[in-house]
Formats: sequence, C-alpha cells, structure tokens
Amino acid sequence: MRVKAGFTRVAFTPGDQVAAPVGIVVDVLRATSTICQALAAGYESVTCVGEIDDARALARPGFKLAGERHNVRIEGFDFGNSPRELVDPPDEPTRLVLTTTNGTRALLAAAARCETVLVASLLNLGAVIDEASRADDVAILCAGVEGEFALDDAYVAGRIAAALGGQPDDAAIAAIRLAAAFPTPEEGLAGGISADNIRRAGLDEDIPWCARESVLGLVPRVVERAPASVVVA
Repeated sequence: MRVKAGFTRVAFTPGDQVAAPVGIVVDVLRATSTICQALAAGYESVTCVGEIDDARALARPGFKLAGERHNVRIEGFDFGNSPRELVDPPDEPTRLVLTTTNGTRALLAAAARCETVLVASLLNLGAVIDEASRADDVAILCAGVEGEFALDDAYVAGRIAAALGGQPDDAAIAAIRLAAAFPTPEEGLAGGISADNIRRAGLDEDIPWCARESVLGLVPRVVERAPASVVVA
C-alpha cells in the first residue's frame, strides 16, 4: 500500500456536503456491513434504494428484499438489516434489494457527487484502505443516525483516515483522534446511539459481529446509478 499524498476529508453527517473523486460510505451498524456480507456470501449484487416502495417495486423472481426502519425488519421482506442473516449463500443466482433508515440513503447521496463510491465497514477495512490508497483525494462519508452524528461511523472513518495519511481536513483529524481513544473496535462501535438502538431492538449480537476487523477481502462499489437506486457489486 502506498501512502496517499492527496486530501482526506470526512463528513460526519449526510448534511455535510463533502465530495471527492473517491467517496467511501460508512454505515457500520449496519447497512455497509450487510452489503459486504451479502456479496461475500454470493449474492450477485445489492440494489440500494431509499424508500420502501422503491424496494417493493423491484420484487420479482431472482431478487430478495432486505431492509429495516428503526432497526425493525420491514413487513413482507425476506431479511432485515442484520449481516448475520446473510451468511449462508443463496440457493440460486440472486440479487438483493436493500433499503435502510440511513445507509442506503447515504449511498445514493454519495453516488450523486463522487465519481467512484466504495462501501466500507470494519469487516473489509483492510481491503478498503488498500483500494483507497491508490486515489489522491478521498472523502469518507458517514451515514450517521437520521441526519445526526454517529459515534460508530466516526470511529470507522477515523480508522480509514489514519491509515490513508495524506492531508487530512479538520474533520478527518477529529475522526483520527476519536478512533485512537478506543482500545478495541468493539468499544468504538458499542458506545453510541446506533448501538443503543440495536440493543433496544434485541439485536445485540450484531455489534460484536460488525466489529470484526478485515475478515473480508472484497471492496464493494457502485456500478450502476439511477435516479432512485444504485447497484453495488
């Protein structure tokens, strides 16, 4: 991995209009972790949409629907937004359609202003850092929680920014220092509002599961864009 010489920027919330040729979207609890796991399990692609009706409109043979609102599986969908549900490979070639409260909307926003959009979690941290180190200017875009700052996403952004080096903006410096304050990845994810919301939904096991670091070697990216959806593969 070469050390990146260009700029590294961080957006802590979707309202921060940060852009760069390469955007890295982080919603570690849980959409970007779910996307990484689905592709690792053998799903052909993940179509990310912002709205429930947009997901239902894509339902047909060869597609499975996954998604949540406020951490609860959407009625009639095949899966929620837990990556643990997507460990087993599909029985036949299958595409996943995903809609979540925060992460899929963040991907749509990133695709509107970044030429290349990568999907990052702790599960594929090392692979994302290797890929992003090839770019000069990078924006790390946190999904947050309903438009607000999320500690878990900021932690992952700080881990990525610290590894990339280059010229960090003030938000990247803050993320780097925040990440350094936590001795383990699980502690970096477990102390914020996202983790609290997941616990209230009875999905506590998702937190340590998503805190496993660099266990997947893939780097999902946006490969197709439409007004209401992006396809990640």
